[in-house]
Amino acid sequence: MNHTPLIEAATQTLIDHVDELTALDQAIGDGDHGLNMRRGAQAIQAKLELLRAQSFNEALKTMGLTCMSTIGGSSGPVFGTLLITLGKELPAEPSTADMARALDAGIQALTRLGKAQVGQKTLLDVLDPVRQLLQAPGDLSGPALLARVRECADASVKATAHMEAGRGRSSFLGERALGHIDPGSRSMALIIGSVCATL
Repeated sequence: MNHTPLIEAATQTLIDHVDELTALDQAIGDGDHGLNMRRGAQAIQAKLELLRAQSFNEALKTMGLTCMSTIGGSSGPVFGTLLITLGKELPAEPSTADMARALDAGIQALTRLGKAQVGQKTLLDVLDPVRQLLQAPGDLSGPALLARVRECADASVKATAHMEAGRGRSSFLGERALGHIDPGSRSMALIIGSVCATL
């Protein structure tokens, strides 16, 4: 699998949506999520030649370490841990079942890292529904499955608006965070959507 187009699409999507992500975080967080994600995306883009020469798994690890060293706040460790875990778990040519299993491992790693659970208004609330879909896709495959994954991620982001935050700065707002979608979840959905559109 040629992973370079996926990396280019995902990072550029985050850069293109910096204003949206910033506005979302200004409502319930520090207001720096968009800028942090853009910084990480640009740092990854600066390593494209290295990433192109690496295997899929090596590239995921490199991107994870880059996130940890360049993205501020909790997002660096969170996205970095997810990428590194996927790099350990995924084969070079992953199947749908492989993706579901790797996402499960990623969710477990993030739960250990931040003590967050599904339903607490975090990016886990996007990752877990996508994992469930990939685990039991039914008759869906190919472009139809990719389209459904994108729909699932987008719907899951919108659902975070109706959740009370259990972790992060927005948890201090209590019910005042209701009505606002989680910025990290939106970033996750943007990444998933761009990957699905590129595959």
